[in-house]
Amino acid sequence: MTNNCPVERGGDSIPHSTSVLAHSFSWQTSLTSLTHKMLQSKKIFTVAVLFIKRTELAMQIHKEIQRDVSELLCQSNTRPHLSVILVGDDPASHSYVKNKTKTAVTLGNSETLMKPTNVTQEELLELIDKMNRDWRVSGLLVQLPLPEHINERAVCNAVAPEKDVDGFHIVNVGKLCLDQKSMIPATPAAVWEIIKRTGIDTFGKNVVVAGRSKNVGLPISMLLHTDGRHERPGGDATVTIAHRFTPIEQLKRHTCLADIIIAAAGVPRLITADMVKEGATVIDVGINRIQDPKTGKTKLVGDVDFEGKKKASFITPVPGGVGPMTVAMLMKNTVYAFKQCNVSGN
Repeated sequence: MTNNCPVERGGDSIPHSTSVLAHSFSWQTSLTSLTHKMLQSKKIFTVAVLFIKRTELAMQIHKEIQRDVSELLCQSNTRPHLSVILVGDDPASHSYVKNKTKTAVTLGNSETLMKPTNVTQEELLELIDKMNRDWRVSGLLVQLPLPEHINERAVCNAVAPEKDVDGFHIVNVGKLCLDQKSMIPATPAAVWEIIKRTGIDTFGKNVVVAGRSKNVGLPISMLLHTDGRHERPGGDATVTIAHRFTPIEQLKRHTCLADIIIAAAGVPRLITADMVKEGATVIDVGINRIQDPKTGKTKLVGDVDFEGKKKASFITPVPGGVGPMTVAMLMKNTVYAFKQCNVSGN
């Protein structure tokens, strides 16, 4: 296999060719110890590919949530309650909400409030206000995107910050940027949790985040580059933010130097194998629906061409990688909201 990324030595860029041995390890192996052994090995270019999948990490979090809920039930005889507002008939949104509410069974209480596409913004805001004042509701989210006639920012800011399990309220965004404890958006939280639980080192590492959205790319960047000594510890990494309009050759120059690549631009197979450094960590946040040229059917692909697995030491597949972790972190946010509400006495 030929690696087209240059290796920098003494200021010179020298192309190199390296053979890579790829293996898939069982999740029975200790993730953290395996990671440290790989990172400490001098033979960094002969690496083992670890597929970061939902099988263990998401299940681990769900078990923790169930344990928390059981303890809360013993203490207060009440359970966390997640309410989801779904507007319109977008198939993707319906699919996402179905997965969220199905998983919310671990909490014991959940509900989906359906509204037609032609619902007015005023009606939607009135419903949100009603749910904000309902003491039974621990967590509240409005599934995005919304119809064009509704201002998404106004809707996100209408959800009470303490019930904002999506982490989209301006107060929670501000706290995140200031390294304060807050509700972290579920997808960035999922990426951060994957990194922490697999023992991937971020301190002083080069990270490229391909994607600048306010709900995904920006929060991920904030989590990774901020100070690990602060109230909400960060990753102390050097982060470069790119996006779908970054020229591909410029993006490649950055990714070839990256120890960690996080693809969240919403562009199918944006990151190809020749853009990945040997032994890098690759986390694919993209979920793109494309037509399979062989079958003509719609299939899901990520922002990473999965051929990159031959060079990466860690990689998340699509589907089955970040997605299940995102739902798990949403449930964790709901439990956190419930606990905070009880502490404050509301």
